[in-house]
Amino acid sequence: MTANLTAAPRSCPVHHGYEPFDQNDPFPAYAALRSEEPVMFDERIGCWVVTRYDDVKAVFEDWKTFSSENAQAPVRERGPDATQIMLDGGFTAYSGLSARVPPEHTRIRKVAAKAFTPRRYKALEPSIRQHVVTLLERMLARPEATGDFVRDLAYDVPTVTILTLIGADTGKVDTFKRWSDSRAAMTWGDLSDQEQVPHAHNLVDYWQECLRLVADAHEHERGSLVGDLVRAQAAGDEITDHEIASVVYSLLFAGHETTTTLIGNALRVLLSHRDQWQRVVDRPSLIPAAIDEVLRYSGSIVAWRRRALADTRIGGVGIPKGADILLVMGSANRDAAKFDHPEVFDIARPNARDHLSFGFGIHYCLGNMLAKLQARIAIEEIARLIPDVRLCEDEQIVFGSNLSFRSPVSVPVKWEARA
Repeated sequence: MTANLTAAPRSCPVHHGYEPFDQNDPFPAYAALRSEEPVMFDERIGCWVVTRYDDVKAVFEDWKTFSSENAQAPVRERGPDATQIMLDGGFTAYSGLSARVPPEHTRIRKVAAKAFTPRRYKALEPSIRQHVVTLLERMLARPEATGDFVRDLAYDVPTVTILTLIGADTGKVDTFKRWSDSRAAMTWGDLSDQEQVPHAHNLVDYWQECLRLVADAHEHERGSLVGDLVRAQAAGDEITDHEIASVVYSLLFAGHETTTTLIGNALRVLLSHRDQWQRVVDRPSLIPAAIDEVLRYSGSIVAWRRRALADTRIGGVGIPKGADILLVMGSANRDAAKFDHPEVFDIARPNARDHLSFGFGIHYCLGNMLAKLQARIAIEEIARLIPDVRLCEDEQIVFGSNLSFRSPVSVPVKWEARA
């Protein structure tokens, strides 16, 4: 800590109610941080926690000062057993894009962006819609007239979509979900050395599958995203097989995990605000705006990391070179300096699209359109097929323990039994 910047963190830390891994209701703590200590050092995670909108956006925008190199680093250091398992298994995966920095990031994103086209999304839309309808009809066939929008819908739809996009086996949803759970736990979780061991084995299998998909795309013509990247490579675009596999490694996680959470949160929030839900039922054209307001009010990713490359300042607070920074978008999105009455969920909010849930700047989420497409289709079909659906009031919705992802474990619902 450099003396010319700021005093060392206090010997008796005050965290203003903030618990880094507890996502059940972090918003009161966010409000306290914004008011009392908007740039706070949290010794429990070794990060400067940044909670005001303007500060979070400024850090995202200034990639030359605030590197993304630590975005995918484990929050808790890997133990010796997990490290050896991953070494023996040939695990060399690296971030697809989110933890890379220019010029490498610029080069790979330019190639990858060619595969993320509106035409590809449009081609996927009919199959996504049919999948949603099939799952909803299966749920509605239950005589007990109860279901869970996470288990019965959001678990499958984004996973099958991203597996289809990439060209992976759509019959292995549970396997890819298990691998993704391990990636989330190992990167953003709070695990003991022993708890890391089974996840390390899963990550080895996950990475080997990514390498296999790239090798297969070289051997066989595939109309998939991996196939596109391999063809771009053959045509002269500068991207290696390892980089393609790393893009796949990232997409197989980010392409469904956050969308599963977006669908779950969208339905949870809309159904808990019955007037807003009824507006969506009556006017489905409001659904895109409603999704942006969900992303602002209850985003899938509530915090992301950066590292200071030089002595600098955030919100008037000195930050030393090498410091890790946690940007709390979940707090920034409820900053009254940016959003009027930020604790109110309002699908007519005029500036909801200014949320930071997809990041900002050069690392803005490449798959944001696909995530919104799937959420829109899910809400449209639920509003059409079961407009009377309600949350089960007697069941508490809880969220997984994680530094960055605010994911409901379940969204239990009920409806009037059909004759």
